[in-house]
Amino acid sequence: MSLSALPLAAMFAALGGAPAAHRCQPVASVVRQAAVDSTLLALHASGQPFSDFVAAAKARREGWVRLADSAQVDAALVQRAKVAGSGWRILVVAIDACGDSMNSVPYVARLAAQAGIDLRIVLPAAGRPVQEAHRSLDGRTATPTYLLLDGTGAERGCIVEQPKALREWASAARATVSLDSVHAGIRAFYAKDLGASIARETVEMLEAAARGNALCDRGKQP
Repeated sequence: MSLSALPLAAMFAALGGAPAAHRCQPVASVVRQAAVDSTLLALHASGQPFSDFVAAAKARREGWVRLADSAQVDAALVQRAKVAGSGWRILVVAIDACGDSMNSVPYVARLAAQAGIDLRIVLPAAGRPVQEAHRSLDGRTATPTYLLLDGTGAERGCIVEQPKALREWASAARATVSLDSVHAGIRAFYAKDLGASIARETVEMLEAAARGNALCDRGKQP
């Protein structure tokens, strides 16, 4: 049986906490059947609050600190998140060296703080089973990976490395333009979007979960 076929709790045991490659690249968001998972609750509890993660950041430190201070989320989105109910947790697998993490996690953290959602960040070494369970279309793991948990620890949604529009553009662009051009396009998107897309998609994930659905969009093949 492959690792990706194992439940998350069993996968943690099988992996034995082995470190994963810290790559910042597309991740699949495969819908898993929601189930009570104390392992995910424990992993979330072991994570760092966003402020502690930023304080410890070494790679891209200037960007992390700047966005931690400046990130803003539309008040209407915060209100929608509050209406989605209480008891939600957001688990993020991220690393300071990843540009996609730096450009999106501060906005999700701001939304979570304002909406009263407990967000915690774990490094890939601890979060590898989450990444393994949410792989990219071409089989890769990556940061950031966002997992929405309910009060029982059941997985209720996920968001992968990049906002959907960016993820699908980058996936198609890799087949037609240079890698430098793809990276330039990604930077341009983040500079213009200022976290609006990732904040909106986080709220949509919460709203879907409140309706009893698990929203995990893996994107489209180019």
